[in-house]
Amino acid sequence: MSGKLAPNSFRSVFKTIDKDLVRWFPGHMGKGLKQMQHKLRSVDCIIEVHDSRIPISGINTDFKYTVSGIKPHILVLNKVDLIDARYKSLIENHLKDDYKHVIFTECKNQQCNGLKQIFPLAQKLIKESDRYNRATEEDCNIMIIGVPNVGKSSLINALRARYFGKGNATTVGAVPGVTRSVLHKIKLSDKPLFYMLDTPGILSPKISNVETGLKLALCSTIADHMVGERILADYLLYWLNKNEHFDYVKVFDLEEQSDNILDVLTHVAKVNKKYLKFKDTMNNYIIAPNLDHAANMFLKAFRTGNLGKIMLDEDIIR
Repeated sequence: MSGKLAPNSFRSVFKTIDKDLVRWFPGHMGKGLKQMQHKLRSVDCIIEVHDSRIPISGINTDFKYTVSGIKPHILVLNKVDLIDARYKSLIENHLKDDYKHVIFTECKNQQCNGLKQIFPLAQKLIKESDRYNRATEEDCNIMIIGVPNVGKSSLINALRARYFGKGNATTVGAVPGVTRSVLHKIKLSDKPLFYMLDTPGILSPKISNVETGLKLALCSTIADHMVGERILADYLLYWLNKNEHFDYVKVFDLEEQSDNILDVLTHVAKVNKKYLKFKDTMNNYIIAPNLDHAANMFLKAFRTGNLGKIMLDEDIIR
């Protein structure tokens, strides 16, 4: 790496997106939220799952008023392996007024300490709570809620494997929106008798600001095409430079830091030999770098942790 740019040479504001570009609340989300509310009388505990990379931006504050209520509540921040561990205490401190019980997990790792804590804590909270209309019921029901693609189904499958010794009971997908409706009961354990309810990911119908929406999109809570891969890659580059995370220079073999996404994507496409071939208006063949493919590579590098352990809300909790 050579010719490092001074921090003040980077953009201080991200201005290249229309806030109306993203449609935040597809129809199935509204339907799913109503289904969740109707199921509340049969639920003993709520487990709310979110992404550790967006522990503030990623929370749907509407849950507090629609499905959380007076039920015992556990907040699970998944994908903790993708953030720097030093942020965990800062996140807990920031959330302490709204969430008494916060557990960090890596649901795809059965040895995860957080994963081991969830079921015992849920049992304890239910035992100490007033179950009201369910006081005489032998079984206990846990509803799993959260925004899309944060690992709700992965959590259910991991808990089921740990305590019931069974395989996957619900579909897991790498894109948001795999679970579209509240499913039937999924058994968690026989003794004690516990069930879980998987639910569709629900985004807030009102996003507070554009950057919050872009952070949500970077973490795949909505499909990339709803914003645009190049726009997301540009915002990611802006955020990395603003917060002095420059691993992308080494990862993509750049000569120096850059604030120009077209330069970065052109370089990535050329290095990886990704080109498009098309005809111009004179019917001549033109070969050009495949910028969309490069944008996807840039986004994937962030999502898999190859750009470093990044917590996108670090500017909020610092």
